[in-house]
Amino acid sequence: MRIFGVVGWKNAGKTGLMERLIAEITARGFSVSSVKHAHHSVDVDQPGRDSHRHRQAGATEVLLASANRWALMAELRGAEEPRLADHLARLSPVDLVLVEGYKRDDHPKIEAYRASAANPLIASQDETILAVASDSELVLDRPVFELDDTKSIADFILKEVGL
Repeated sequence: MRIFGVVGWKNAGKTGLMERLIAEITARGFSVSSVKHAHHSVDVDQPGRDSHRHRQAGATEVLLASANRWALMAELRGAEEPRLADHLARLSPVDLVLVEGYKRDDHPKIEAYRASAANPLIASQDETILAVASDSELVLDRPVFELDDTKSIADFILKEVGL
């Protein structure tokens, strides 16, 4: 499976870039799935709902199914967080999986960077970051794109993954 990541510090524009890339690449006829890593506790379920009650009762996994979508929730209950590779193995085959986060994994990535966030550039310490999408001019040893130049960034990613 072809994967490419979008990384960056908080408020760098990762999610907006992911959203635009998914729209751009799917508009070109490719199938895309995404993985979003969260560093904080996330609950897609709602207290009081039947599925939440199942989890609270001790279910290891709860599959919530409807005519529009389905979601599988798995409780770790103290177990170690699964690796990115474990999550990728659960996905159905697609042309490209875009990964937001997992900045320390070794898959190819682009860094979203906003100068106003005043965070250090991750790319200067990470060779798996093949390009940077920035809102300011940067001089680097790899391509630098305008943060909002979705078409050029999509072209770069598709070329890198061989699509």
